[in-house]
Amino acid sequence: MPDNTAPLPDFTRWPSFSFEVDMHVKKLAPPVDVEPPRSGEDAAECVACNTPDDAYIWVSERWRVRAMDRPTGLPMVLILECRSHLDLGDLPNLLAAELGVMTVRLERAIRSLDGVARVHVNRWGDGSAHLHMWFLARPYGRLQLRGTFLSLWDDILPVIPEQQWRENLALVAAWLAEFGGSANAEPPHIQWQSPSRISESPMALMPDTSADALSAGSRRPADLADVEGSKVDSPPSSGAEPPDSLAAGEKPSGAVREGDASAAEGYRQSLESLEPKPPDSTSDEAKSENETTRQAKASARP
Repeated sequence: MPDNTAPLPDFTRWPSFSFEVDMHVKKLAPPVDVEPPRSGEDAAECVACNTPDDAYIWVSERWRVRAMDRPTGLPMVLILECRSHLDLGDLPNLLAAELGVMTVRLERAIRSLDGVARVHVNRWGDGSAHLHMWFLARPYGRLQLRGTFLSLWDDILPVIPEQQWRENLALVAAWLAEFGGSANAEPPHIQWQSPSRISESPMALMPDTSADALSAGSRRPADLADVEGSKVDSPPSSGAEPPDSLAAGEKPSGAVREGDASAAEGYRQSLESLEPKPPDSTSDEAKSENETTRQAKASARP
């Protein structure tokens, strides 16, 4: 290519293209006579062969699945590797058949995650010499991420929360373990800390209904329900100990809060309404009989 004035390809105008800037085509370098070896051509220097199983989220006798070392922009990015130091074209029939099964199984596991619409399966042969298949999850509803540039968007999108990322890893590992192998990924543990004060204990938030607490009258309510409950369930107290017994005709003291005249009057009336009233000796019938007797005596006088 003599210069870099070639028109931009059509994919730069696709909605899924990741950039909106003035660009030009990079100058094409001349071909080389001998290509350099890929990374890990020698098994002794292969990163995959020298990585222990605990660095993978799931392992089996012939296959392993690993994740990135940290969350990225996509809901899930995983790599499927065979244990043997082989490339795609070097697989024997047994591993080639299992590769198809593992590809389908892992795609289903990732697609089962919440918020995942599709799973892209890619293999780039110019990186590591050890066979590795990429699985990239496209977020549901993000139509702009469809197609060729999903791997570019992974570096552009905001990083997903680490807790969500770890939960997704544990779910995928558990799915694969249902068919064999061992799941190494675990869901994130609950970040729980013991309360620093006794008042923060759940038991401290419950209203105290003991006799001592009700008679003290100075307990601080834990919440609004405790306040409302004290108005109904426990009698108000003025702070003094109630007498053991009441004299005849004596009204109970400390039955209402001091200064609350309306409540005191209502309490007195409620007590009086409960007291049995003696029968009225001057009923209408008795009054009529007394009036008749009085009139008879008056007419009998000379």
